[in-house]
Amino acid sequence: MRKMNNDPLANALSKINNAERANKEEVIITPVSNLMIKVFEIMKEKGYIKDFEVKEENKKRFVIVKLNHTLNKCGAIKPRFFVSKDNYEKYEKRYLPAVNFGFLVVSTSQGLMTNEEAKERGIGGVLIAYFY
Repeated sequence: MRKMNNDPLANALSKINNAERANKEEVIITPVSNLMIKVFEIMKEKGYIKDFEVKEENKKRFVIVKLNHTLNKCGAIKPRFFVSKDNYEKYEKRYLPAVNFGFLVVSTSQGLMTNEEAKERGIGGVLIAYFY
């Protein structure tokens, strides 16, 4: 009996990783959550994916992510660690390969943002994902 992985964000980022390695131009992701869409917006803003499009067919939502082959790796952070405004460095060392290379996605009281923005604003939050 197979154990179900019940983290749609982790599954989506894994699909993107695999499609990137296989040199695909785009990948279709389903199911879709609002959190996922926000993470994709940040990845697009930082230039790690070309674009993404949310579509609906037969009452099912899905996302088509267009890749631009600049992504080395991305993934969900499990368990979701809480990080204080002064404690980002510890997690940057753990999830990112080098200083100022890549981003952590943080869920804060002011919405989803990168670790850089959260440090700038001086706020902590919960780590959601990483990409570089």
